[in-house]
Amino acid sequence: MDHSVQNNSLFTSIRQLIEESKQQVAVAVNATMGMLYWKIGTAINKELKKFEGEKNYGKQIVATLWRQLQSEYGTSFSEKNLRRMMQFADVFPDEKIVVSLIRQLSWTHIIVIIPIENPLKREFYIEMCKLEKWSVRTFRERIQSMLYERTAISKKPEKTIEYDLELLKSQQQLSQDLVFRDPYILDFLGLNDMYSEKDLETSIIVELQRFIIELGSDFAFMSRQKRITIDNRDYYIDLLFYHYIDLLFYHRRLKCLVAIDLKLGEFEAGFKGQMELYLRYLQKNEQIEGENNPIGLILCTGKNEEHIELMQLEQANIKVAEYLT
Repeated sequence: MDHSVQNNSLFTSIRQLIEESKQQVAVAVNATMGMLYWKIGTAINKELKKFEGEKNYGKQIVATLWRQLQSEYGTSFSEKNLRRMMQFADVFPDEKIVVSLIRQLSWTHIIVIIPIENPLKREFYIEMCKLEKWSVRTFRERIQSMLYERTAISKKPEKTIEYDLELLKSQQQLSQDLVFRDPYILDFLGLNDMYSEKDLETSIIVELQRFIIELGSDFAFMSRQKRITIDNRDYYIDLLFYHYIDLLFYHRRLKCLVAIDLKLGEFEAGFKGQMELYLRYLQKNEQIEGENNPIGLILCTGKNEEHIELMQLEQANIKVAEYLT
């Protein structure tokens, strides 16, 4: 018997146990600290309500408290952090919601969330952060890039937004309106003022990982210049992606092929017919049992909203979005 192999196997299994335990401890500590901060914020807010007519006295209470706490427990209880705790308790008054939130997001994530005043916008970022497991840095970048405002859901009626977010929260069901964006920010491609469709496509392939991050982490690259043959004539789809289920780590997604067509200039009516051809071919020849019908995404540098509306692209399962380089 090879004892070195046996020892390596034992080491690997024990190492895995240690790492899993460390992760569980980290999660437990994060949840405990998050609940502590919420309770501190709640207690301070409750006390200050007794002196609502005495604003200056309220400030004195906080000033005295943070100095006492910081002196005994360190900078985690500075005035700035105490006010964050107060804001946390004010934004999330329901303890049940807080319990769920702190199990999945760190205190640093929560600090990023609480300044967002719009409840639906805030809920969108919370659910997307949980879904795509954003780091704090990525979370900040998403907010700074106005992801919510660029996502199709933000243009929908309030009731629709609430419904889609509740489906995502309770059933991990992702709607198309939560997936597709407009515009897409492609400034990382480093293109100069004069570039061709070929340059655009090549730059995307070079920066594929960053392009997929901009699309959404659930996109997986399948093919470049996908050739389809109809009546002995060749057609090419610029980029082909598959929106899929990852049984190991992710919840269900759209589960369908997404054909991306890259265009320079503004959207033209002829683009619709071309994309419809691609989608019908994919549906007939590439779609497998259990998949939803393919979706087309036409990326261009400009579009007329009324033009888009009159062409009824949504009924054809086609999205049109601008991209910014």
